[in-house]
Amino acid sequence: MSQSGFEIREEDRSAYFGPLFPFVEDDDITDIDFNGREVWITDCRSHRYIAENCQLSEEFVEGFSKRIANAVSRPFHKLSPVLEAETDTLRVTIVHESVCQGKRTFCIRKSLPRVRLTEENAISSGYASREILTLLKNCIRARMNIVFAGNPGVGKTECAKFFSSYIPENARVITIEDNPEWHYSSVNPGKDCVEMKVGESMDYTKAIKTCLRLNPSWMFLSEARSEEVRYLLEGFSTGVRGITTLHTDDVRKIPDRIVNMIGDGKAEERVENDVYSFIDLAVLIRRKEVRNDAGFHENRRYIDQICFFSREDHENHIYMVVEDGRVITEELPEVIRKRFENEGIFSPFSEEQTEPAGSEDIRAEDIWNENSKTEDIGAEDIWNENSKTEDIGAEDIWNENSRIENIWNENSKTEDIKAEDIWNENSKTEDIRADDIWNENSRIENIRTEDFKVDNSKSERLTDLLTINNKVYFKTLDFEEETKNREDELELRERIADELSRVAERGVTYGGKREYF
Repeated sequence: MSQSGFEIREEDRSAYFGPLFPFVEDDDITDIDFNGREVWITDCRSHRYIAENCQLSEEFVEGFSKRIANAVSRPFHKLSPVLEAETDTLRVTIVHESVCQGKRTFCIRKSLPRVRLTEENAISSGYASREILTLLKNCIRARMNIVFAGNPGVGKTECAKFFSSYIPENARVITIEDNPEWHYSSVNPGKDCVEMKVGESMDYTKAIKTCLRLNPSWMFLSEARSEEVRYLLEGFSTGVRGITTLHTDDVRKIPDRIVNMIGDGKAEERVENDVYSFIDLAVLIRRKEVRNDAGFHENRRYIDQICFFSREDHENHIYMVVEDGRVITEELPEVIRKRFENEGIFSPFSEEQTEPAGSEDIRAEDIWNENSKTEDIGAEDIWNENSKTEDIGAEDIWNENSRIENIWNENSKTEDIKAEDIWNENSKTEDIRADDIWNENSRIENIRTEDFKVDNSKSERLTDLLTINNKVYFKTLDFEEETKNREDELELRERIADELSRVAERGVTYGGKREYF
């Protein structure tokens, strides 16, 4: 059944609640219960007792019921025997006598916009040890998804409110609840928060889906009751962090409890795997009766169990770290420890977060190795670049030198060729000239020998001799510049001319016959 809200003016509060007004105004009181006979009071210390000198008449009970019904415009009679209403701090539930053995009953639950739990009173009252408080605060800092579990009335929401105050102020928190209990904006002024209320127009499933579109960092679900928890797990799977409460008496029962709430027999295994994958830890708050220092019995609330859930290598695991209100181990599995270390938390049970010596050495070594690696890479890059530059430069210089050398060799070769060609040409010319001179001189000598040889058997005809002499003459003219002694040339000519004159006078014998010219 949905609940309707109403407001009560401050000046009307006394008349509205009548003899109940002092209890409504007392901030130490959390619940005011009427069973049709007595008024029972529960305070913030879980003390429960009968209110003395507080008798409620039938007229007051009837008038109080009408005022609530009129404020929320709801019927209240045999056909509609339950009436629910709420203000910003009160939740009122009235049950008709037709379904309560002739006695009309009601309950007023107070939810004030403040956190009653503090570290000091938690430790002094035995609610939790300092190590447990520190562990849970570090779980919030490590952005873990948490389920606060316990029986009705043990203070699940109050515990969740206290630890949620450690969420950073720049993280956006969206609360989803049917009754205003978180009061996150009032308890944490200045923090980014959207407070959504579930009612007839928006159920839990729709509220969770809407929440995921509002850019949340954290999502608070006041109580997981039914199949809406499926969408809560889907929200956690997107990376949104969250807190919720759930009714159970042992943290190890939570996976089965959620599977049963969803009620999808075909997907039980998948849902169970999602629980171990997306819910990180569970906290069980328990209430038990103990004897105080004065010898009286009283109810004491305390954190009884804490466990971590994880799914590793396709297997689901539960790691118990707190049992019966005591830390049973500080050794956390690696997968959980890594979650803390990723947020700079190296000692989950300690306030001071100093890295272990080994971790510092490892990290220092990693940093050193990384820097060395970077420096080596940088040095290598610089060396390679310089080497490359030097190689390129050296290669360019070598190539340039080689080119110059090639040009020099080419020039030298050309010069050598040219010089050789010139030398060869000169030598050739000299050889030709010397050969020509030698040949001509040889020929001249031969001619002279031939001319002066008187051998009738080897004499030639005068015409041949004249031709030869003419050739010698012209050849001799060609080499006049080569003749060093011109006088010898002239003398030679005279001698030739004289010789020819004598031959002409004597005649030449051919075949034993002398002929005269």
